[in-house]
Amino acid sequence: MLALVPGYAASHVAPVMARASATRTLARMSEPVPVEADPAPGVAPPTPAPTAVGKNSAAIPFLSRPEKLDGSMIGDVGFDPFGLSTIDGEYINLNWMREAELKHGRIAMLATAGWIAVDLGIKFPVEKFTGLTSLNAHDPMVLSGDLAYLLLIVGGFETVMGVQLFEKGHVPGDYGWDPLNLGKGDPEAAIKELKNGRLAMLAFSGIVTQSALTGKGFPYF
Repeated sequence: MLALVPGYAASHVAPVMARASATRTLARMSEPVPVEADPAPGVAPPTPAPTAVGKNSAAIPFLSRPEKLDGSMIGDVGFDPFGLSTIDGEYINLNWMREAELKHGRIAMLATAGWIAVDLGIKFPVEKFTGLTSLNAHDPMVLSGDLAYLLLIVGGFETVMGVQLFEKGHVPGDYGWDPLNLGKGDPEAAIKELKNGRLAMLAFSGIVTQSALTGKGFPYF
């Protein structure tokens, strides 16, 4: 309407509109930006809610997903060809299966590293270990009694862990021992451990088989 007023040119309107636009921009820039507060020290970040899964297995899409593998457990992709998840006893159930998987995975990771280390010549500097390889060490260690000591040590750990396993609220694989604080409340660390454990179980089986078939040390061909 101002443009209709005699003597009021558009050149007078443009500076006014430019100043108004700049004022609005500065006002928006001065508004406080909400910042997400860091979790308190020692408090684990919230675990993300499980992603909804379909009726088919995420691992093998043309197969149906087992009923109890609903994606709520870390590492669950609906793969259970032997139907182990259907076992639901008082003691042997899905949590017991996960406990066994984690334990075997951890042992396999240590065993894989240890088997290769011995075949590379890394041994205790004791005469009875001279000339031993990972493949032929079993019988001499039985005769020397070393495996009997190992059995006692492993039995002690199994007893302590077994008691915790059946305590109410026990999280599979969690024994309260994490000196480097690598996995406290970190789902990403948990999935990494699980996947590396699964890979180590396959790797150890392959290494032992290849070593027995070829009779050779590392790299076993």
